[in-house]
Amino acid sequence: MNSSKTIPQDTKKVFMKCLTCSRTFCYLLNREFGHTKEDEERASDPFAGGLVQLGHQCGMLWGATLAVGAESFRRNNDRGQAIAIAITATRHLMESFSKTAKSVNCRDIIGYDLTNKSDQEKFMKTSFYDIENSPCFNLAEKWAPEAIQSAKEGLSHNQTDVPQLPMSCTSEVAKKMGASDEEMVMVAGFAGGLGLSGNACGALSAAIWMKNLAWCRKHPGESPPYFDNPNTDKTLEAFFGATDSEILCHRISGQRFKTIGDHTEFINHGGCNKLINVLARS
Repeated sequence: MNSSKTIPQDTKKVFMKCLTCSRTFCYLLNREFGHTKEDEERASDPFAGGLVQLGHQCGMLWGATLAVGAESFRRNNDRGQAIAIAITATRHLMESFSKTAKSVNCRDIIGYDLTNKSDQEKFMKTSFYDIENSPCFNLAEKWAPEAIQSAKEGLSHNQTDVPQLPMSCTSEVAKKMGASDEEMVMVAGFAGGLGLSGNACGALSAAIWMKNLAWCRKHPGESPPYFDNPNTDKTLEAFFGATDSEILCHRISGQRFKTIGDHTEFINHGGCNKLINVLARS
């Protein structure tokens, strides 16, 4: 972290330009790795607010995860290995973020329920009209160098316990939705509730991102609607119908995954197959 390259000096300016925490961190890490990806970054906007404003994992984590997935794809010729490393790098991001923010969940960090209109208005006033005291802008500035460092450490981690053909529920959803190999690896770290953490479902997030990515490619220069996004709303409706309104991975799957091998075995034995198909069709 002694290199000035790993300490962004313009995090708040980037945040003001990108407007969402998720796109900000997707952009910052992509820029660090030398490969910005405009459509993919814009498609991450719905992750802000803890996954479509639901208050779960902070959008900074979802955005950063997409960027480390893209870098893992560039570094590894084998897709399975790239998927495994993307998951490992995401676990490093989760650990780093949790230490800095004291929680991975948006609602805990900002203190507002963004599903409530009144709280939405209060949040916008405190976060975008008083940037110096904004919890989101200050957290972004504080975590940015740590995010870059933890991403690099995770991407360089020596994988000694990777199964022969690593699997990711999120990559499988993306594949069924027509994703390229690169896109499959980009969402790989969402697996198991983001880095196998058991939090809000990563397969749901992969489906949301894929649909918004398609929208962004059809609407150059535009950003998907942050609130009242019809693509996202349809995906959420299908998802909650299939999970009886549950969103946490560890409750949906009935377990917490300790290793990539555990998750691979779960997927290979048909785990969440019905949900994956529902999301892919949504």
